[in-house]
Amino acid sequence: MCALAAVGWVGLPLPSLGYEEIAVARGGMLVGTVTLNGPVPPSAVFRLGLSPFSKFCEKIANEDGNVALEEYHVGPEGGMQDTIVAVQQVPRGKRFEPIEAKFFATDCMFHPAEVSHHEMYQPDRDGAVRHIHPLVTVFQERQPISVVNKDPIFHNGQVFQQESGHVLLNFPIPVSDQPIGGIARFERGKKMVKMICGMHEYMQTYGLVVDNPYYAKTKKDGRFAIDHLPSGRYQVLAWHPHFQPIVQEVTVSEGESVTLDFVFQSKGVGPRVFELQEGLRSIGSQ
Repeated sequence: MCALAAVGWVGLPLPSLGYEEIAVARGGMLVGTVTLNGPVPPSAVFRLGLSPFSKFCEKIANEDGNVALEEYHVGPEGGMQDTIVAVQQVPRGKRFEPIEAKFFATDCMFHPAEVSHHEMYQPDRDGAVRHIHPLVTVFQERQPISVVNKDPIFHNGQVFQQESGHVLLNFPIPVSDQPIGGIARFERGKKMVKMICGMHEYMQTYGLVVDNPYYAKTKKDGRFAIDHLPSGRYQVLAWHPHFQPIVQEVTVSEGESVTLDFVFQSKGVGPRVFELQEGLRSIGSQ
């Protein structure tokens, strides 16, 4: 199941099998908000001194010299960033634009290349600008994955199929202004992906494999919008890598805008002692 790394290689994924692109004249709109009910779970903490080039990575360390990986970005109204909302089993619809799984490494973190500067940095209470970590993106079957390393140190990319733990792609990431990576051939029926740095385990990003264009990633306010959806009855998945996924059913009619909100519960989510994802469920918290 492993794919060979390809240095300086950039391509586009093949179209997803089974999806038919058609003209959608008066599609429906799906809008809503993803919120977190309860206190924000604690950060996962990593000892900085255990990784190579730790002197450079000190810029993201806390006062204890550790890296606290903030994996829950919640706005003042409870809206939660970095949740993928995806309509399931859509056989046909609007054009499925190829997904480009491009990342860059900066400040000892992986960032999806489509993430804006506004999402990467936010002011603290004292007005200082703080670097945050947008940690979720989407992938497509037979997905080319590439990283541009903007750090002056060496990294290593390891792409896992989360449910099975199989490594699909392993590639060195030297300092370069060129994208480096390869093709990850995701296992049939499995949807969750995790990419880490083999040298710095706090460099983590997660993704959900989608097979149609009807998906969205929530922003800082937790809102999402999915347009041009053909009329019909659908199962809609809201997925965050560290919560039990939520699935709701919705009926969409031509030209109609439907509101569908999702609420995740923080109760029972604590420091993770290990990670194991099974059937789209994250377990291992205590």
